[in-house]
Parts: sequence; C-alpha cells; structure tokens
Amino acid sequence: MRADARGLAAGAVLLLLALGVAVLLVGTGDYPMTPAEVLRTLAGNGTRIQEFVVTELRLPRVLVGLLVGLALGVAGAVFQSVSRNPLGSPDVVGFGQGSAAGALTTIVLLSGGGLAVAAGSVVGGLATGVAVYLLAWRGGVHGYRLVLVGIGVAAVLSAVNGYLLTRADIADAARAVLWLTGSLDGRDWAQFWPLLVACGLLLPPVLALGRPLRMLELGDETAAALGVRVQRTRLLAVLAAVLLTASATAAAGPVAFVALASPQLARRLTRAAGPNALPAGLMGALLTVAADLLAQWAFADRQLPVGAVTGVLGGGYLLWLLVTERRAGRV
Repeated sequence: MRADARGLAAGAVLLLLALGVAVLLVGTGDYPMTPAEVLRTLAGNGTRIQEFVVTELRLPRVLVGLLVGLALGVAGAVFQSVSRNPLGSPDVVGFGQGSAAGALTTIVLLSGGGLAVAAGSVVGGLATGVAVYLLAWRGGVHGYRLVLVGIGVAAVLSAVNGYLLTRADIADAARAVLWLTGSLDGRDWAQFWPLLVACGLLLPPVLALGRPLRMLELGDETAAALGVRVQRTRLLAVLAAVLLTASATAAAGPVAFVALASPQLARRLTRAAGPNALPAGLMGALLTVAADLLAQWAFADRQLPVGAVTGVLGGGYLLWLLVTERRAGRV
C-alpha cells in the first residue's frame, strides 16, 4: 500500500474545514450559539434548550448536508474519471434530472409523502442511469459518448419535469419547486439515517475501485493491458455513483453543481491522478455546508435554499471551466 502525503494532508484539511463550518452552522439561527456552546452541548454539557435546539433541530440538518455533499462529490469524481471529461457530472449527464423526474412523478401524480418522494427519486435516478448506459453502449461505453448521451437525456428529462409542474395543483407545484431547488430545510433524522446507510454501503466499493479507475484514465486499451476488466469496472463505478446521486437527491433535492466542482477543486489540491474520490467527497461536504451557511447569512430576513447558492456559484464555475477547456482545445 502506498499513501500520498499531499493527498492525505489535503483530505485532513478539508475534513477539518468541513467540521468547522458545520459547527458554525449549528450555532446559526434565531437562537444563536457560539462554537464553544455548540461543542459543549454536543459533549452533553449544554442547557436543556441548547440540547433541544442542537440535537433535534440543527444537527440533523447539518449532518444531512455533510452527507449530501460527500455523496455528490464522490459521484462527480467517479463520473469525471469514467468519462475522462471534467464536464462528466450528474448535473450534466442527466442523473440528477432523472432523480428529480422520479420525485416529481411521486409528488404530482401520486401525491406521495416524504418517504414515497425519496423512493421515487432513487427509482428515477436508477432508471435514468440504466437508460443512459444502454443508449451509450456500442461494443462498450466510451466516456465522451456517455457524456453526449447524458446531455440529450438531461434535456428530455428537463422537459418532462416542466410538463409535470404544469400538471400539478398550486400546493403540489410549490412543494415540487422548493424540492427541485435543493434545500436542507426541515431535514431531520428520518433523512439522515437512510443516507448514512447508503454512503456506508457505497463508499467502500468506490474507494476500492480507485486504482482501476486511475488505470482507465490512461485509455481502455492500456487499462486492459494492465489487467483491468474495463467494462466491469466502468459498470460498477457508474452504478455506485448513480446510487450515491439518487440517495443524495432523495434526501435534499438536486443540489446543483456540487458534483461538478468538487472533483476539480480537490484534484487541484491533491495534484494526484485518478478520481481522488475521498478528497472530492470531503470537498463536496465542505461546499454544501459552506453554501448553507452563506444562504442563512446572505439575507437576514429570508433564508435561501442551499441549491440556489450552489447554483449561482456553480454556474460561474461552469462558465470558467468551459472557457478553460476551450482554450486548451478540449471542447
């Protein structure tokens, strides 16, 4: 086993930053608390009202945000590694839209509750992943073909989602639009535990695929010559990433651009080849809780959904990435 010292250091810094922002976020709200009070309450030494505010109201929301960012960051790293394209993320290739379509179908057509919406999101994401993979198959799946097919599927699903919104009554439409924005409002332990189980089951296989995915970035022929089972590795990696995306979307809605930006930012920190899945996941966790903190501080009288903040910041990042890739002659 070899350990990359720079990668480990970057991961440690990202973890500490994410936890630090999480502590600040727990102390933010109508009942403000200092970081020391938050830590004291988490250690079991707070007042009754502090324990209620922290453990019942704010801590589940923050933990869901950390896990959502972790799942999206890892999923984005896998997609970009498989496609060998910095634009290969769930936001671009349609998996987020597929999860949204499944959730909207449950909200608009079935009037389902929270658990049904989450199940619909997972089913929609899985169905979209299977469809994109099959449509991109031609004696194997090439990275650029996967991205192009995914962009087409994303466009179709965006139209479907718009149509579903026109079919909804005013109450369901308002609920669906808030969910589509991506929000951590009202998240509690009911969303945290399923997401924790999903991350616990899916992250180890993804991390175990780190070396084969690094070999795939050299090209299918080179990877096969080095003993990598190319199509099997790609299928398992995409399946795990789709499930991570669907689980995160089920918990908080489609939080935009976290999966796109996190792997690129993490790679710039580690300067290492391969998917850098764990640093990308930690970067995603940091971006999500930092965006939620900014959403609560941006306007004193109105709290923004976290997806609105990541969408604004991520849109600017996407434009910068497109300009950079064009100058490099890759798009």
